[in-house]
Amino acid sequence: MTALGPVKTLWDSLKAGRSGIRRIETIPIEHVPVQIGGEVRDFNPEQYIDRKEARRMGRASQFAVAGAAMAIEDAGFTREQIGEIGERVGVVIGSSLGPHEMAEQSTFKYKTSGFRKPNPLSLINALPNMPAHYVSRFLQAVGPLNAPSTACASGTQSVGEASELIKNGRCDVVITGGVESVLQDYAIAGFEAMDALATGFNDRPELASRPFDKNRSGFVFSEGCGIVVLESLAHALKRGARIYAEVLGHASSSDAYHIAALDPEGKGAVRCMRWALEDAHLSPDSINYINAHGTSTPQNDAMETLAIKRVFGEQAYNIPVSSTKSMLGHALGGAGAIEIIACVMSLVEQVLHPTINYETPDPDCDLDYVPNVARDVKNLKYVLSNSFGLGGQNASIVLGAI
Repeated sequence: MTALGPVKTLWDSLKAGRSGIRRIETIPIEHVPVQIGGEVRDFNPEQYIDRKEARRMGRASQFAVAGAAMAIEDAGFTREQIGEIGERVGVVIGSSLGPHEMAEQSTFKYKTSGFRKPNPLSLINALPNMPAHYVSRFLQAVGPLNAPSTACASGTQSVGEASELIKNGRCDVVITGGVESVLQDYAIAGFEAMDALATGFNDRPELASRPFDKNRSGFVFSEGCGIVVLESLAHALKRGARIYAEVLGHASSSDAYHIAALDPEGKGAVRCMRWALEDAHLSPDSINYINAHGTSTPQNDAMETLAIKRVFGEQAYNIPVSSTKSMLGHALGGAGAIEIIACVMSLVEQVLHPTINYETPDPDCDLDYVPNVARDVKNLKYVLSNSFGLGGQNASIVLGAI
């Protein structure tokens, strides 16, 4: 089984350990100390959306519609077929901030134009549920519609909640995932003011994201979108669909600790992973690989390592763990969905992508992080993917090979 274009490009690059972090080009950035990011370049929304409508939409909404178009094509659906079964098709697409730049641009224009009447749709188009709305409308998917906004956990939580619509018999098909596009100067400056971003890498951006390495200094801000098609087994078999993997279980939890700081004991992350395993009816020793949240911040990587050891005990040292963010940076609400796609491709090809830029071991991060080189594996059957977000939002999902 092989994936279509964009997924193959993503997966081939991840296997090769190729970084997508570059100096930012799409916006003026010279006035911001951190000038690098994971930027989607050469994106033309008019390949998927009418030009006039695309101009009204925020970039995150454009990403989501384009991602949905590619996902249904890969799944063997046409838009017309989705529309025909519309009441049995749900949409669950999460985002941290959605098309936030629409509000920022409208506010700036209003205040600098003598307070003239603003565009009446600009605020609406900035809402976090707009990517989900536009996908639903684009496909005429008129079943359940949901837009989880749980910070960096949004994408993973969305796919988990979408699976419930299938399990509960409410939907036969769900278009789901996560998206983010807030790669703006004010957002970068804000995260830099929090001391959350990797600094000092403007001239060597591909080295900035170094999860679990002793010399990591922060995450790399990115944008992106991951959309997948979930389908009941009976419906997929009936139409002869290509099946990549199975969603076996998921969970979410709260740290109830701090708006931005992580619980150093990782209690929320521990609960989330344990509950996801319970939902999947699997024991901890069943998991063959963990796709870590792995942001490259000193606090997250140490906390996640500790939480994994508390869930898996001594077995943790035998489970490969890698971070997709080492190559893509952190796309906030889009990250978890993109990482789920990476996990699915690992299950299909029996290959683990590496954690790049891992050079100096950290005593607080002492697991097998698949350093720098992809790894062929055998009997990869069950994988766990983690996403932990601001506000103490945690989401974990368990996927299984077919």
